Amino acid sequence: MAAAARLAPKDFFTDQEWAPISARSYWRGPAMIAHAWALIIAAGAMVVIWPLTLPLAVMIIGTRQLGLAILMHDAAHGALHKNLRVNDFIGEWLTPGGLHRYRPYHLTHHRFAQQGEDPDLVLSAPFPITPLSLRRKIIRDLTGQTFFKQRFGAFVAKLKMRKAGQPMLPIIVQEIKDKRRWLGFGLAVTAAGAPFGLWWIWPVLWVLPQATWLPLVTRLRNIAEHACIDVGEPDPMRQARTTQANFLERLLIAPYYVNYHCEHHMFMHVPCYNLPRVHRALRAKGVDERMLIEPGGYLKVLKLASSKAA
Repeated sequence: MAAAARLAPKDFFTDQEWAPISARSYWRGPAMIAHAWALIIAAGAMVVIWPLTLPLAVMIIGTRQLGLAILMHDAAHGALHKNLRVNDFIGEWLTPGGLHRYRPYHLTHHRFAQQGEDPDLVLSAPFPITPLSLRRKIIRDLTGQTFFKQRFGAFVAKLKMRKAGQPMLPIIVQEIKDKRRWLGFGLAVTAAGAPFGLWWIWPVLWVLPQATWLPLVTRLRNIAEHACIDVGEPDPMRQARTTQANFLERLLIAPYYVNYHCEHHMFMHVPCYNLPRVHRALRAKGVDERMLIEPGGYLKVLKLASSKAA
């Protein structure tokens, strides 16, 4: 199948309009990474002082974990820093990492957006689903089942499939190697907090949000971006959805302008912090009427995604 149709910025913007929109910054990408980590630390400090705020902290931290992944996604497009070497360094080491594996995968998604070869199509193709099915998915997310399957499912499968008499130790050693960055971060945080009686910081204030709220908001993001869009959709303005988000949705579901996904697919190398500017400019030109935009927020998208009759 042919690649998805692409749009040329010159068809929408003059050179003078496009130059500031497409410009990369030396400081804004690093500032957003610093902002994400600052919110994570602040939410953690809130729990240390007021333990009853843990549920709110889990939501804030889980959303910023998603935010760091979004910023790594920007790095995959070379948009996180003006210097590409710096872009790749901070995209790899100040976010969840895996940038160099993620980049070719993700660029394939853009090349074949909503076409048969789109590697992300499996995430959106099942929708719409029934309300009961959506509730089950949400329960699996919030109870850690999704996290366990994604992070340890392959390891458990290897253990089950090993031949009789085959030792478990090599499989366990390989799993530790595969998870060494995640485990190393946990050991470092635990070692730093233990002398102050805060040995529990990593499991409670990192793994718990990662195992509950992060899978949920990641699912909501995937649903909002491409669910209920026809496979093979030819119009590049309707291969991805922009969801208008209010303050609470930006705080707890959609950080760092990830909701402007139609604009991102139209002009994928524009830094995320300039996507609202793209949105306003296209609206001023009347182009937004041709785009796939959900003005009702994430709740409206969820209703659409769960509109299949039981």
